[in-house]
Amino acid sequence: MSIDLDRTRPIWRQVAAVIVERIEDGTYPAGSKVPSVVDLSTEFGVAASTAQKVLAHLKAEGLIRTEVGLGSFVADR
Repeated sequence: MSIDLDRTRPIWRQVAAVIVERIEDGTYPAGSKVPSVVDLSTEFGVAASTAQKVLAHLKAEGLIRTEVGLGSFVADR
């Protein structure tokens, strides 16, 4: 799926909004793995640093949790 990003607004916020929407609509249910930095970079055509910022934001908001060596997962609500 191709997502059209508005290059006049912060890209990381737009990508984060898409991931939040996927969590809320059940595309990524609680406990499921969310895309990695590489996967986000590829899907959205963004730099790795942008993808890292997205995941850091989602973690700070309590929406995902990370497990070293395993990846990021949707947090239980």
